[in-house]
Amino acid sequence: MLLGGSYLVEAVAGMTGDRKRGWWEEYREILPSALLDLAEVEHHAVRLRTAITVHIPGLLQTTDHARELFRQVVPDLSPPDIEHRVSFRIKRQTVILRDPPTPYLALIHDAALRMQFGGPAITRAHLRHLLEMSEQDHITIKVLPFAAGGFPGSGQSIFYSSFYSSGPVPQLDTVHLDQSHGPVFLDAEAQLNKYRDL
Repeated sequence: MLLGGSYLVEAVAGMTGDRKRGWWEEYREILPSALLDLAEVEHHAVRLRTAITVHIPGLLQTTDHARELFRQVVPDLSPPDIEHRVSFRIKRQTVILRDPPTPYLALIHDAALRMQFGGPAITRAHLRHLLEMSEQDHITIKVLPFAAGGFPGSGQSIFYSSFYSSGPVPQLDTVHLDQSHGPVFLDAEAQLNKYRDL
């Protein structure tokens, strides 16, 4: 089967062949390693998809919006820790801004658009930013309205990274789930199949 053969070998070789330090390494002693892992996964992915209920995805957040989110973290972060996380989050966005950019699909619940982190001015600026981002050819933003009711996977944030080189390599796909205790990465075949369906 080719999926388990040459495509996989080629993809792994391509990822390990370019072992220069990524920009995220400058945060190695500052942020949890799982966040650095997320940036590295995003860097190598060829397609990114996310579904989120309460927050705007990190790849689409403005600096002010991200700062307000990090001010809500429990336990409290120090002002320097907040700024490190904001800086890191904004730098992660290079994957959808670089040339060529990584295709990105964001499914955002209506609730996330109505949350006012930082008040009306920050929210207004953030919604304008989302509109501008949605005009990019490689970025698709879909909004799930309240009227849609319940849906599978509601209540969790799902970030799905796809990998392939000259062909599909689903074995390298990775799901990132945001949890209160930190990010969780899933890559077992049964888990990937479940989140592909979601």
